[in-house]
Amino acid sequence: MTPSASENSGVFERLHPQIQRWIWEQKWDDLRDVQSQAISAILDSDKDILISAATAAGKTEAAFLPVLTRIAGRSEAGLSVLYISPLKALINDQFRRLDLLCERMEINVVRWHGDAPQADKARMLRSPQGIALITPESIEALFVRRPTAARLLFGALDFVVIDEFHSFLQGPRGLHLASLLRRIDGVSVRRPRRVGLSATIGDLPMAAAWMNPSAIDNVLCIESSTESPELRLQIRGYVEPPDSEDADDLEADDGERKALDLITDHVFEVLRGNNNLLFAGSRRRVEAVADRLRRRSERANLPNEFFPHHGSLSKELREELELRLKQGDVPTTAVATTTLELGIDIGSVRSVAQIGGPRSLASLRQRLGRSGRRRGTPAVLRIYLREKHLSDDSDPLDRLRMEVVRSVGAIRLLVQRFVEPPGLNPSIATVVLHQTLSIVAERGGERIERLYKTICGGGPLSEIGKADYILLLRCMASTEARLIEQAPDGTVMLGEVGEQLTNGREFYAIFESDQEWRLTSGGRTLGTIPLSNIVGVGTLLGFAGRRWRVEAIDDRAKVLSVVPHRSGRIPKFDRLSIEPVHDRLVAEMRLVYQDTDTPTYLDVRARELLAEGRTAFQSLSLQRTRLIEASGDTHILTWRGTGFNAVFAAAMTSAGLACEVHDLGVTVTDATPAEVKGILERMASMEPLSSEDIGAFVGNLIAAKYDEFVPEILLRNLWARANAELCAEVPGVAKSLANSGDLRT
Repeated sequence: MTPSASENSGVFERLHPQIQRWIWEQKWDDLRDVQSQAISAILDSDKDILISAATAAGKTEAAFLPVLTRIAGRSEAGLSVLYISPLKALINDQFRRLDLLCERMEINVVRWHGDAPQADKARMLRSPQGIALITPESIEALFVRRPTAARLLFGALDFVVIDEFHSFLQGPRGLHLASLLRRIDGVSVRRPRRVGLSATIGDLPMAAAWMNPSAIDNVLCIESSTESPELRLQIRGYVEPPDSEDADDLEADDGERKALDLITDHVFEVLRGNNNLLFAGSRRRVEAVADRLRRRSERANLPNEFFPHHGSLSKELREELELRLKQGDVPTTAVATTTLELGIDIGSVRSVAQIGGPRSLASLRQRLGRSGRRRGTPAVLRIYLREKHLSDDSDPLDRLRMEVVRSVGAIRLLVQRFVEPPGLNPSIATVVLHQTLSIVAERGGERIERLYKTICGGGPLSEIGKADYILLLRCMASTEARLIEQAPDGTVMLGEVGEQLTNGREFYAIFESDQEWRLTSGGRTLGTIPLSNIVGVGTLLGFAGRRWRVEAIDDRAKVLSVVPHRSGRIPKFDRLSIEPVHDRLVAEMRLVYQDTDTPTYLDVRARELLAEGRTAFQSLSLQRTRLIEASGDTHILTWRGTGFNAVFAAAMTSAGLACEVHDLGVTVTDATPAEVKGILERMASMEPLSSEDIGAFVGNLIAAKYDEFVPEILLRNLWARANAELCAEVPGVAKSLANSGDLRT
């Protein structure tokens, strides 16, 4: 890139000379629009910056080129920049991208996570200057284990850069990071500027409020104006055979062909010879697909190009696959869960595929961003759908062919550039409890007032009021919990159980970690499986895309030694939670049912399935009917998303009905449409139930790591507050449903 040739030359010339030289050496033609905007914003203001741009749009450089320019030559003790990532692998990628540039600018940069070299961390502690690339869990460990070092490192930060920012906008890790950032602000001589990087943010104002809760107007949002690459898309439909059982098991040798067998036939045919990503969903399905593809390679006497990637595989196996994709020397397809959704550098892949219809537009956009990264190349997406075989007594919901309809609806919303905003977060109480223990451990004891102000004084954890916090502390101090105790002067200290928790390595992470068997073969670790799997010598396992026989068991060390075998069964992994569906996607599904167009990106079978779904929609009169009888049960079609349906199911439960949620509404078991209509009419005419009344009928409130220590009344109160607006809609929806037309049987 030459300044005279670029319309961004003025911006280019403001960068540090070493950065300018580095850009020349990279042979860049120009700065990208998001980079030009970010450079000006970071150099010209003191605001927080939120950078939203597609994968491979240059977000990392957009942040770091001006940040490095700002901190160049700084002599003040302490880190200048803290880069926070949700993944160790992403930290390793960014370290490789920054290391040489920082070296020539004489800026120290260090990786700071559990697998990073200890010597580099020790040098940084002796002379704390430059940049640390770190996970939230490692920040937590510093505060708990080395509070003096934490103050030394974080005491004079200029910037906190948060990568994959969208991944922190909901869930316990996001709440955890929000609390850690407040603690960092508390030990710093000045509040460091925050820079967020993300490819998929559905609500920029909400994201800005997360970034700077006390001064939303002080957050500058930068969005890339670059056109998305051309999208080449195909949705392929498959139907399971009659009476098919365990559709995600390993391939049978008896000749029965399941939908997954036909899908892997097509995958093997079209993905061989290039680098691709195939998102298969659960770990179990990843193993089932990878095993099938390996066997096809062996039968064709071809080298295997298909390898699994999920969180239970060993770090070495995952990194070998990531490196193979990045180098691009040999064709490679990764069969993955969500582990390759985030921005790990795996180079350019030719296409992305997934098994199962999209449930989240944010996830779909993140995956699609992996393809079409090179200028002038299209993004290629294949979606493989499985629907049930229909018989005379099939459930009406199965006849609606929701998988294909939801997929068409998702593609429509993708074109409209819709992304879901963050949803409700049920982990607040767990994170507040965790941070209370952490701060008490860090400081050796603390007053209640200071604990509350530090943890709940701002940001998303402020949802916990003072009365809530006192209730939580009392439960933590109970003789059953023994997490904390109070000194005569009122200081909160760790109790017996609290000391045990904070002394364990598992404490640093806010998410649950299961006890597991470790699988080894020839002295090499393959990965882990949950301890809940019953195993013995001779047990057959499908794992890491291959089949094994357990040869020896070390029960004390929880190690299984395995050898290759011709047969196997996929072990049980963690229970896969169903990804929620947003109101907007369900509304779009309804429009798809009512429309008559047939998208050209559907294959012949998918077109037939769409037509079948629309025919069922018409025959059931679902334009106006919302109650459908099904084998003694009644399906209620609210045409709302998962969040409202869960609330509505709780309201129906409070009326004495047994309910479960489905994608289009709620199913009431053992009740006729007439009986359900009567209940709905009463709900519509009665005084509206409060969210507290409805919340009393919600089950499974213990959902996060430390919820077992949280008083149930607090969990119910938090649920009621979070769902108050949805609860207020229940009477109106009940009235609409009761007046929706004929009952279908």
